[in-house]
Amino acid sequence: MTQLTLAEVEAVARAAHEGQTDKAGQPYAEHLAAVARGVRDRGGDPEQIAAAWLHDSVEDDALSREWLSGADLTPRTKAIVDALTRRPGEELEAYTRRILDTPGALLVKEADLAHNADPRRLAALDEPTRERLAEKYARTRALLGLEA
Repeated sequence: MTQLTLAEVEAVARAAHEGQTDKAGQPYAEHLAAVARGVRDRGGDPEQIAAAWLHDSVEDDALSREWLSGADLTPRTKAIVDALTRRPGEELEAYTRRILDTPGALLVKEADLAHNADPRRLAALDEPTRERLAEKYARTRALLGLEA
């Protein structure tokens, strides 16, 4: 089985999220690109970079679990994407425990949180949303052991 290249994974992710925007109204693919860059900058490997491109695809229903299961990706990339996919009604503690239990997932989540909590991104949101998200991201970082 031939694995998808990073360029192919990026193209799949961009197509899957086509027309979607983030909370600030920016194209969602910009967030995916920033997380992939963050993973690369943190020394992540190609499997983690591929997972960064796909980290929200199943959770956001841009791609199905069936697609992920059958995709030409390494088992590790699939496991990281699955670990980063929050289940409906799932407690944050269970979600973060799964990330910590999945080799390679923490680095991708760290890059995701760093971009989500970027002050420039948060500044574009109304104050109640900004405060709610900042609190959520801080709690997630603490549960993942990412607090300094």
